[in-house]
Amino acid sequence: MNRADYDRYLAAFNAKDYDAVCDFYAQPMGMDFFGIAIRSREDMKRFYGFLHAHVHESVRVLNFASSDTLTAVDAIVRIEAYRDLTPEILEANGCGGLFPIMAGQVQELRQFIFYTITGGKIAKVECAMLPPGA
Repeated sequence: MNRADYDRYLAAFNAKDYDAVCDFYAQPMGMDFFGIAIRSREDMKRFYGFLHAHVHESVRVLNFASSDTLTAVDAIVRIEAYRDLTPEILEANGCGGLFPIMAGQVQELRQFIFYTITGGKIAKVECAMLPPGA
C-alpha cells in the first residue's frame, strides 16, 4: 500500500465510510488491537459504529513507510468524546481494552500501526500505542 492508497483509505476512515474502508481488506480480515478482534465487514461496522456513536476519531500521519508486504504508520489518533465512554460501557461492548473518555474530553494518542499486505490488500493490522499523556 503506497502513500496515495493509504491516503484514500484514511479519507474513507475519517469519513466513516466503512464499506469503502473494508474494500481495502483481504477476507477474512485480521485486525487485532487492545483486545478487539475484527474478522469481517460486519465486525468492523459494528465496532466502529459503536465507537463513533460516542467519539469523533481522526488520524494524523507523522511518519509513513511501505513495501509490497508491509505498511507502517506512526500517527496521532485524536479522540473527541461527545458521549461518555465509561469503563462499564466499554466492557459491555467488548471494548474493555480501550481508554475511557467522558463527553467534552479530548485524547491524543500516539499509535504505531502495522499493516501486513498480501496481494495488494490489508491482511492483518496490529497496533501499539503510548498511554495518554506519555
